[in-house]
Amino acid sequence: MDVDEELMTRSTRDPLAFEPLVDRHSAILHAYLARRCGPAADDLLSAVWLAAYERRADYDAGLGPVRGWLFGIARNHVLAHWRRVAPTAAAAGYPQDNDEGGGWDAVDARLDAAALGPALRAALRELPQVERELLLLTAWEQLTPAEAAHVAGIPAGTARSRLHRARSRMQQMLSARHGTDRAGQPVPTSK
Repeated sequence: MDVDEELMTRSTRDPLAFEPLVDRHSAILHAYLARRCGPAADDLLSAVWLAAYERRADYDAGLGPVRGWLFGIARNHVLAHWRRVAPTAAAAGYPQDNDEGGGWDAVDARLDAAALGPALRAALRELPQVERELLLLTAWEQLTPAEAAHVAGIPAGTARSRLHRARSRMQQMLSARHGTDRAGQPVPTSK
């Protein structure tokens, strides 16, 4: 039994045992929420911890690690947030995605590689929603493919193959948009 699992189990009898989980995972959960929801991240983080605390007795170690369980709760709050703000954002003239992930313009604004932002956003939108989510969970949140699978609610083997497919598609789409080959070298153009 790992430390997180032990703390989660113990917290059902001793509520103070839950506190170290908050200390251990708040920074990564906040980063996840901030990238997806911007300024709403602080409020969402509070809601995630409240939900996790209330449902701590429901945690099943057989379904995966505590970290993945927490990211699953966070993802549900992100989706609920975007469903809640979508009508207001649309009325204010902000573009909206057609999927439940919402907020890609806000995510794009916070990407470190600003020069690739528009092409990266377009390539991400072309991925199926589950592949996009797996890619972002492993790349940004540093979850393992198995942890990302748990968050997405799919088998680990399926997640690994979809993640491989997503990475390949992203590489192909970005290479095509920027005239580079798979190694990032410029592709000669015929005149």
